[in-house]
Amino acid sequence: MKSQHKHLLEEIESDAKYTASFTGRKKFDQRVMNAMAEVIRENFVPSQYIPFAYDNGPLPIGYGQTISQPYIVALMTDLLELTAESIVLEVGTGSGYQAAVLSKLAKKVYTIERVKELYESARERLKDLAYDNVDLRCRDGYLGWQEKAPFDGIIVTAAISHIPPALIEQLKPGGRMVIPIGLPKMHQELILLTKDADGETHTESLLGVAFVPLITDKEDEHSN
Repeated sequence: MKSQHKHLLEEIESDAKYTASFTGRKKFDQRVMNAMAEVIRENFVPSQYIPFAYDNGPLPIGYGQTISQPYIVALMTDLLELTAESIVLEVGTGSGYQAAVLSKLAKKVYTIERVKELYESARERLKDLAYDNVDLRCRDGYLGWQEKAPFDGIIVTAAISHIPPALIEQLKPGGRMVIPIGLPKMHQELILLTKDADGETHTESLLGVAFVPLITDKEDEHSN
């Protein structure tokens, strides 16, 4: 598996160069690549998919959800520009893989999962693997985690038609949010939202992506 993991890291670096004209990043921060090297992806996939754990693609984790493509995990992590003092919110824990990567870079990671079964398994997995700076909550991620706000970075790992207002509110001035925007089975764009010192927000569309939809009761309310 070590050789497969090394090959995956090389693929991520190659993809970063290939997509640089869209993302503006020819390579990812070495701290991000170190985190991708340290987190063992096979620990976060169902047993039947372990042979494919180091393929550079998404994998099913049950309940209609997936573990994201490693390149996308690295890209979204890099876009947050985290420091060792950063407090991060993740919406969409899934198997806990992205949270584990974030935990290597940030002081504290708060992560929300709507599917109870995934929440419970991720909580146990992260505990067993000693990711002690990760706190989990089972709720609708559209609402964020107000009690722990503001956040230096927010990452959303499922697609939605718009940026949830609560997440914008909970982002600290100077903070960065990465979120896929678009409808299921239709075109989606990875969006980088930044908030300046005055609280004004700016968005940038980076590249086309394909994520499972965010599970929320609020999508329909927003559309009505």
